[in-house]
Amino acid sequence: MNILAIDFETADYGHDSACAIGLARIEDGHVVRSEGFLIRPPRREIMFSHIHGLTWADCESSPAFAALWPGLASWFDGIEMIAAHNAGFDRGILNGCCAAAEIVAPALPYLCTVRLARQAWDLRPTRLPDVCRHLVIALNHHDAASDARACAEIVCAALADGVALQGAVLQR
Repeated sequence: MNILAIDFETADYGHDSACAIGLARIEDGHVVRSEGFLIRPPRREIMFSHIHGLTWADCESSPAFAALWPGLASWFDGIEMIAAHNAGFDRGILNGCCAAAEIVAPALPYLCTVRLARQAWDLRPTRLPDVCRHLVIALNHHDAASDARACAEIVCAALADGVALQGAVLQR
């Protein structure tokens, strides 16, 4: 099964305000590659610098989502689902960025690793740092590349434990 774990950091409350994306590709139960990219958000004010540490100066020379998409699109080739920790959030950001860029968003099911952690290991709380601590996964929280990689490692751990993923898939 091929799965793409994603994570967004955002500049503001707009669904089009991504300022960073992390991606980690899972093939046959193993992370085969991961990377992060800064994105120039559509507005100069970055309201959430106190969370992720990114400022306008960090992102202003980065490509906008529309310009970055051609390089991102290949990450989605051949995948069966997208995984994210609190997948509803990341689904909304991907859809919002795609809509603003007039790009058709990938029409794939989303696997929520919050739900997966509850289902697989009966964990609570299920914030990403809590799940990573339980599974002994390295994490630099709110770094998009690290968060996506950690999300992918959660999926791999569940697969290794024989957990059925369907119970953690979001309904469309």
